Amino acid sequence: MGSVAPYQTTQGKRYRVRYRRPDGSQTDKRGFTTKRDAEVFLASVEVAKAKGEFIDLSAAEIPIGTLGARWVASREQVLKPSAYRSIESAWRIHVEPRWGKRPLSKVRHSEIQDWVSEMAKSQSATNVLRAHGILAGIFDTAVKDRSLSANPARDVTLPRKASKRKSYLTHAQVELLAMSAKDPTLIRFLAYTGLRWGEAAGLRVRQLDLPRRRARIEENAVLIGTTMVMGSPKSHKQRSVPIPPFAAEVLALRARTRRQDSFVFGDGDDPIRLPNSRDGWFASAVRRAQKLDSTFPRVTPHDLRHTAASLAVSAGANVKAVQRMLGHASAAVTLDIYSDLFDDDLDGVSVALDRARTEGLRDLPWADSSETVD
Repeated sequence: MGSVAPYQTTQGKRYRVRYRRPDGSQTDKRGFTTKRDAEVFLASVEVAKAKGEFIDLSAAEIPIGTLGARWVASREQVLKPSAYRSIESAWRIHVEPRWGKRPLSKVRHSEIQDWVSEMAKSQSATNVLRAHGILAGIFDTAVKDRSLSANPARDVTLPRKASKRKSYLTHAQVELLAMSAKDPTLIRFLAYTGLRWGEAAGLRVRQLDLPRRRARIEENAVLIGTTMVMGSPKSHKQRSVPIPPFAAEVLALRARTRRQDSFVFGDGDDPIRLPNSRDGWFASAVRRAQKLDSTFPRVTPHDLRHTAASLAVSAGANVKAVQRMLGHASAAVTLDIYSDLFDDDLDGVSVALDRARTEGLRDLPWADSSETVD
């Protein structure tokens, strides 16, 4: 049990409460103007300890920057390098300068809302959501450590990310783009396998099983700063992707001239880098294609992944097959991203049900398909 003791200040008598934390360490809280207030506080502490709801008020006085630096550092071991770099950058640029010196207990919900709203005026929704997520994660840790009773960063109104328009190429447009590019094989490969750029860049000759027309996706190449870093695919899951026969034939010729550990695309020694979006070779190929076809859309390398999904669906692939090809976590994710591609399937369901009903009622003389109106 703790104790209450008076002490003198320039403003008069005040009371100090001494008590022990659940771990047995001693602390105190000063400044109570009446003995009753001090006793009520002490009683609340004892009740909270008994219920396992004790909040360490002294721990809530540490600066956000102290806990935040530890929180960001802990992400490095669980995130892929590219994701960690984004988190570290957002902390350093947006979060730490604004909140680093503030004690955990001194931040109000309304302040965080004002910060988010102000950031949204000059930053993309992605940047705002990432910065807010870092601050909210830091406060979540403080709540779990019983330094705070609630997270003031939760239930904040956040900007919504606008859905990016997806561009789909036809077979003819894929071929036109390929013939306009410096590496036609890479364009066709991306458009017919749906690999992410980093997955294609990290693909090695030994990961090609050309007799079975499969590519084993085991690595992902990503640019971190100025260095290409090899890591695992997204979600850390490996997968096998089918290669169309026409592409397998060309890859077989290329594989004969390279070592088993060489990269399939680029010079073979290093992963091929994503070309500059404005004046790189891919953008130049798009411009050349647009000169030959006025309907050719403005596309990025990632749109070739969307194209692969579109071409697969139009060829009759179901959502589960598309999910496996693209490496999505579930078919629900695939449907969420490419729901527009499966609209025709819904029409097919209604037609199939109508046909099945007609056949099911064909031998029933009392059945009438029309609706009687009184």
